[in-house]
Amino acid sequence: MKWIINDYNILEILLVTFLTSLLLVPISQKIAHHIGAIDVPNERKVHKIPMPRLGGLAIYGAFLLGYILYGELTTQMISILIGSFIILLVGIFDDIKPIRARYKFIVQIIAALIVVIYGKMYFTEISFLGLQLKFNKIISYILSTFFIVAISNAINLIDGLDGLAGGVSTIYFFTISIIAFLLNKTGGLDIILSLIMLGATLGFLIWNFPPAKIFMGDSGSLFLGFMIAVNALVGYKVATLTSLVIPITILAVPIFDTLLAILRRILKHESIGTPDKEHFHHQLLKLKFSPRVSILIIYGINLLFSTVSILYATHHNRSSIILYILLMLLLLFIILKTDILYKHKK
Repeated sequence: MKWIINDYNILEILLVTFLTSLLLVPISQKIAHHIGAIDVPNERKVHKIPMPRLGGLAIYGAFLLGYILYGELTTQMISILIGSFIILLVGIFDDIKPIRARYKFIVQIIAALIVVIYGKMYFTEISFLGLQLKFNKIISYILSTFFIVAISNAINLIDGLDGLAGGVSTIYFFTISIIAFLLNKTGGLDIILSLIMLGATLGFLIWNFPPAKIFMGDSGSLFLGFMIAVNALVGYKVATLTSLVIPITILAVPIFDTLLAILRRILKHESIGTPDKEHFHHQLLKLKFSPRVSILIIYGINLLFSTVSILYATHHNRSSIILYILLMLLLLFIILKTDILYKHKK
């Protein structure tokens, strides 16, 4: 395996970003207490005591240092820095005092458009099972913007248990790094971003794994979702990702959860932005699994999808598709055993 990327040792990148995030978390805790970014328990929350938010500050700080030390100044990277900073700001404000969903959506769209139009990162085509759909520039802009906003909110929605969003994001960045190494695509921006974000997220996860000492808040979950989506777009540019199925299936659980949350609220004639306590992780808690076991179950499902995604990316397409279908059926079976869409009659 090639351990050097752009003249930097990958272990050094991981260690520096990991330690930076690890050391920044206590500072983020103090800032959260000082400015009142505290998550107070209520009937919808799982935690029982007030918890500082703003863990996203530590992740972002580690990402920023990682870029300064190991990144390159390009138009793409400038657009990512601008967009991610906007996302971080709206997340910080929301962690202090909740912002209406519509306003957060507007800010997310602006941040996404900066990456798509100024950074010139967008899908020009989508291929799967031999099918290839090509788009004109306007459609590409719309699809790519939607993708960034959708993934950002998918990660935000699953941030309901200690270590869940951080763990799912860690698995994503790790998987993309493995794919890049196996395909010998180690000179692109996507692998650098993956390694920086992997170290930054792992450092935070030390503090956030149950029992958590701090929450990442919207400043963290929206930023992680944004970076995951942007990383996928960059992967298309350097051909690490040859199909949209790869990032989507790695994120199968949060995407399924988001789609079901939207459907559930439509069936209840509620706004799709209405919060509830019926997400997939809540359903596992209802099945009497502990919070720690619940997140480990979701980690396990994600790792299975990630493993198949690695097989798919390395051209084992036929067997991978069969495994994808089996995993989707397994996930659907688990979901149908819950009341994630409706209450089962007793």
